[in-house]
Amino acid sequence: MKLAHEYLLKKNLAKPNLADFKYQLYDIWFQLYARKEGDRPDSCGFEHVFVGETRRGKQILGLHNWVQFYLQEKRNQIDYKGYVARKNKTRPDKDDQVLSIQFSWKGSVKPIGSTFIGVSPEFEFALYTVIFLLAEERVTRETVKIEEYELQVVVCRHGHHIGTAYPVLLGTSSEG
Repeated sequence: MKLAHEYLLKKNLAKPNLADFKYQLYDIWFQLYARKEGDRPDSCGFEHVFVGETRRGKQILGLHNWVQFYLQEKRNQIDYKGYVARKNKTRPDKDDQVLSIQFSWKGSVKPIGSTFIGVSPEFEFALYTVIFLLAEERVTRETVKIEEYELQVVVCRHGHHIGTAYPVLLGTSSEG
């Protein structure tokens, strides 16, 4: 996060004082807002991306963090249904750092969700924050080539807050 702060300072997008920068991060990630107009403020970017949430117990929203997925699976609270493999691959391997997966959680099925694998939550938090602050569009898609595959990092704004953020494998083929 320190590197992200330094980078954002050079772009005049971050508060130089660390206490002010922490408040800026709080506002972006933790300030509650209503996902739907007319609803009460009960959602925030951090919960959506790193913890996961449900809409009226019928739809899974977010849950794009592998640590949370692991912890939920360890407690038998997530039922892993399968993955979407990279193009020209039949299954993920030890070098993969992004997976698209299907799972059920809290009585609902998420048909497809994606997550980084093995990276620190701090890395994701910093990456998504930098993309959010660099762009003004409602939805920002940054494409990155990592070895033989392409990855798109998607960050969606909800006003002055992160609505969601996740990686997407480009050129994938479905697998069970």
